[in-house]
Amino acid sequence: MKNYSFIIIAFVFLTLIAEPANGQNFSQIRMTDLEKILSAKEDKLLVVNFWATWCPPCVKELPHFQKVAKEYNKEKVLFLLVSIDFPSQIDSHLRPFLKKNNVALDVALMMDTDQNEWIDKVDPSWQGNIPVTLMLNNVKKTRKFHSGDLDETELRNMINSLL
Repeated sequence: MKNYSFIIIAFVFLTLIAEPANGQNFSQIRMTDLEKILSAKEDKLLVVNFWATWCPPCVKELPHFQKVAKEYNKEKVLFLLVSIDFPSQIDSHLRPFLKKNNVALDVALMMDTDQNEWIDKVDPSWQGNIPVTLMLNNVKKTRKFHSGDLDETELRNMINSLL
């Protein structure tokens, strides 16, 4: 129970179906998988962004996440981008997008396409819009849910307020 980071990383990237995305990997997850990640008991801030390739505000904010993520030690802050793109469009949309935009953060494709079945489990205030970002540390009992896109300063300030 000392190092849950290994469990989260292993769970997301080794036990799930990994799909190569031109030098990158992304996982295909279901809500039950995400629930396990979101309930992990480790002393790290987990930054989870829900987005899609077809969402202009989502695409606009992704470079901010990539830049800000480089500023933090992975021992303290973990980033996960949860794509809600359609699973049938992996090859036509998601994979080309990740390559074109050099997305280097961890990406998981949500395979449960009926958002009404799982958005309340992420946060009861979520109305289904994207992008949204959930930041949490279950050990410190900190949690922040942000609806809408974030710029670098807003993202950095939110992270710093929870560390």
